Amino acid sequence: MALIKSISGIRGIIGGTQGTHLTPQDIVECTAAFGTWVLQHHKDKKSKVVIGRDARISGAMVSQLVSQTLIGLGIDVVDLGLSTTPTVELAVTDEHAQAGIIITASHNPKDWNALKLLNHKGEFISAKDGEDVLALIHKGNIKYAGVDQLGKYRLDGTYIAKHIQKILALPLVNKKAIQDKAFKVVVDCVNSTGAISIVPLLEKLGCKVTVINGEMTGQFAHNPEPLPQHLHELSKAVTFHRAHLGIAVDPDVDRLVFISDDGEPFGEEYTLVAVADYVLQHKVGNTVSNLSSTRALRDVTEKRGGRYESAAVGEVNVVAKMKELKAVIGGEGNGGVIYPDLHYGRDALVGVALMLSSLAAFGKPISFLRRRFPDYTISKTKLDLPSGVNIEQVLNGLYNKYIRFKDCELNRIDGLKISFKSDGNWIHMRKSNTEPIIRMYAESTSVVIADNLINKMNADIYEIINEERIKLAES
Repeated sequence: MALIKSISGIRGIIGGTQGTHLTPQDIVECTAAFGTWVLQHHKDKKSKVVIGRDARISGAMVSQLVSQTLIGLGIDVVDLGLSTTPTVELAVTDEHAQAGIIITASHNPKDWNALKLLNHKGEFISAKDGEDVLALIHKGNIKYAGVDQLGKYRLDGTYIAKHIQKILALPLVNKKAIQDKAFKVVVDCVNSTGAISIVPLLEKLGCKVTVINGEMTGQFAHNPEPLPQHLHELSKAVTFHRAHLGIAVDPDVDRLVFISDDGEPFGEEYTLVAVADYVLQHKVGNTVSNLSSTRALRDVTEKRGGRYESAAVGEVNVVAKMKELKAVIGGEGNGGVIYPDLHYGRDALVGVALMLSSLAAFGKPISFLRRRFPDYTISKTKLDLPSGVNIEQVLNGLYNKYIRFKDCELNRIDGLKISFKSDGNWIHMRKSNTEPIIRMYAESTSVVIADNLINKMNADIYEIINEERIKLAES
């Protein structure tokens, strides 16, 4: 599928035909629906929307379509130009805007782009609001403004600098200690806006920075998802330059991963764990991550006297649970750090500053810091299902099978997660929103055990499918 319209916005491959790919018509249609939704919810004031984009090739074209559509609706536009997802989120509240649109397909390849939709708090819109926007897309009949009511446009490139200043002002960011250490850091900017955000932040913190893939061409030097198999160049650069650490971000700079001084991956799941441990040393409190994230966060939280809870997958769900629990930090195991003292959004910049503060206090290499945390392994896969299989029925069948075992703790807030009390292992299964598949994540202290757990669930799933087919045939 090359075009996906969902409650979080619209994304797809640039080019092709309307309705099947992300074409100018689809971009205008989605923007017009979202702009109409904004106007309906803020009738008492002139509406303003903040927009910004990553460096992918289609960004300028998509940005112009978005801004001109909003202007045509009578909405003022503040355009940050090349920016980051967390910077746009912060700018929405700083500008007292009614909404925001981030033009990025995050870790997707260069031929993809997307519109990510923010509310007046600079947070992703809720599922209910997303459904309302989708309804407006399908309904059409958008009413545009007359010539005297057109919106105004302003380009403002100051917000990354403002973002950095907000981070440097945070009490837990120990600027002096970091400067005294003079960390040598290699940064992989994947030819996007990490070059104008992560790099200047590090320079402000007194780091000696080596940049790779730092030209904002949108021609991603490798698969832009910051996973170990895509970061061999960074790993080699860290050891070659004898750096203290390496940093990789995705194109819109909301995901953050580290490479240790020995060239080994720190582990994307452990970005949040390490940063949270540092925060919890200074501020006892609660934490949140999604159901598919490592239990190491629970371990460090409880060790520091706090309470951990999990949320359904998706940043909007994590944020809602964080607010409910009054969490001091949270995020997602894909390298997403959410620090409420700054804002409620995944933010690689604040993650970098807090991690360097932690390292400065720790006084030893980052590879030693990694050894302080429990060593878990997560296996991830997907199970393609036969045509016509009802995924909810399959998950219900698994629930009924495992609810009988006292050792099992079951969670149904997002698919089905089965946690085993005796050894702490778990497996999370959830249906894809775009494909007839079940996404599966399993964690253990051993990759072999995690893989075996997935294989066991695969067998259970096909047993349930066959049982359902027999029942159907007998009826």
